[in-house]
Amino acid sequence: MSSHSCVSRIRRAYGLKRVGHGGTLDPAVTGVLPIALGPATRLLPYLESDKTYRGVIQLGVTTDSDDLEGQVLEQRPLPNLSPEAIGEALAPFRGAIQQRPPAVSAVHVNGERAYKLARAGQCPELPPRPVTIHRLELLGWDPTQGQIELEVHCSSGTYIRSLARDLGEALGCGGSLARLRRTQALGFDLAQSVTLEQLEGEPPALLNPLEVLRHLPLHRLDEEGLAGWRCGRLQDCDPSWAVEDAVVVVNPDGNLAGMARVASPGQLQPKLVLDAAG
Repeated sequence: MSSHSCVSRIRRAYGLKRVGHGGTLDPAVTGVLPIALGPATRLLPYLESDKTYRGVIQLGVTTDSDDLEGQVLEQRPLPNLSPEAIGEALAPFRGAIQQRPPAVSAVHVNGERAYKLARAGQCPELPPRPVTIHRLELLGWDPTQGQIELEVHCSSGTYIRSLARDLGEALGCGGSLARLRRTQALGFDLAQSVTLEQLEGEPPALLNPLEVLRHLPLHRLDEEGLAGWRCGRLQDCDPSWAVEDAVVVVNPDGNLAGMARVASPGQLQPKLVLDAAG
């Protein structure tokens, strides 16, 4: 099922038109798909952007999509690898790196999606982009199948298919992504997830947005400040907060009032006002 199809299911379950997801999952990928309903769709840009994946890389196979869903371009014999050798090969992929997206991806090329150009028989040359792999762990190595299992905690925009391709090249045999599961995205993990089957009955209760914005600083309005906030006026805030940082703003009763950014030291500029005056 595509991410768009999941959104359609949730629209029907909750009887809402305004539903959005936080980061597309390819149809072959399983795991966490964060969903926002109603006004909370406007909060998606403020959530934590890092993601965590568990995946299996098939060595010895190169495809046009960098996963086993694609057309096989080349097959090479498997080298005699030890877990130590794989660990050494993983080291250069940790931290801030330059990564070339897969040809079959949603990256824009001259106004067109790369996957559309690939399907039309064109081979778009995608330039490398900066991404960060915060954690990269070897979970298992099956020498009989030539499969490596990894856990990857990475920045938004990182392609695990590209990691599979590049790791395979580093090991001298090529590689493609065999399986992938997203275990954490935008601050949500599998333990919090709701299955699609659970939507068939009474829809599950929604999470309070403040729970998933807790990584950001919080500013509580007083009654006087609330009136100005609703009119979009600047607010005094903690002068130690960094300029351009996002800040959660709550009403005097503690409920979410919206989002702001630090415009200058000690000054908050409203960016999202949930109950604007007029």
